[in-house]
Amino acid sequence: MTAVAARPDILVIDDEIQIRRLLRLTLESAGYTVREAETGALGLNEAAVRRPDAVILDLSLPDASGLDVLRRLREWSQLPVLILSVREAETDKIAALDAGADDYLTKPFGGGELLARIRVLLRRAQPAAEPSIARFGAIEVDFTKRTVTRAGADVHLTTKEYALLRLLLQHRGKVITHRQLLRDVWGPGHENDTHYLRVHMANLRKKVEASPEQPQFLRTESGVGYRFTE
Repeated sequence: MTAVAARPDILVIDDEIQIRRLLRLTLESAGYTVREAETGALGLNEAAVRRPDAVILDLSLPDASGLDVLRRLREWSQLPVLILSVREAETDKIAALDAGADDYLTKPFGGGELLARIRVLLRRAQPAAEPSIARFGAIEVDFTKRTVTRAGADVHLTTKEYALLRLLLQHRGKVITHRQLLRDVWGPGHENDTHYLRVHMANLRKKVEASPEQPQFLRTESGVGYRFTE
């Protein structure tokens, strides 16, 4: 007898009943199980009890800020979170990403785009062994030996440069905000020291990019952060 694959479980935390109905219709028609919560407190309880595969979270909730809900969730869980909000300002998007969101989609939204973003989040959440070697262009990074070479020749990176490169490679294709990079590489208390980041990123590009002034791999996301692309 063939086993039936479990339907991915999506938790929707939004106080607008019309939005919840639309999300339920869209998600269930695509094969997902949907759970709903109209407040932050109920949403956190559902996340703790039900352990969904992903969360869709509104930023404006009747009992708490969506950012506060996200921060509390991140204290004990790394499940994928998609922010769904009417707020379009870049500052709101940056704040959500810094608080731990995996993606951000503004209302109104298209059903196809929503489903595509959910599929990406669920793929990223699949556990996978980190490769011991990463290659791009003429560069080879050996994470086991902590070495970097260009066309076989050693490339000397400082501790901070190596940490930046490793972090970007670990999150290929994803934007990592300035605050995230500063917190992870320099530590808490350095989230606003963006001049450190600019200097080290410029030096890193000189060592691993063929054209540092027009980087192919270590790309700037203006006003937000950096992304490794191939």
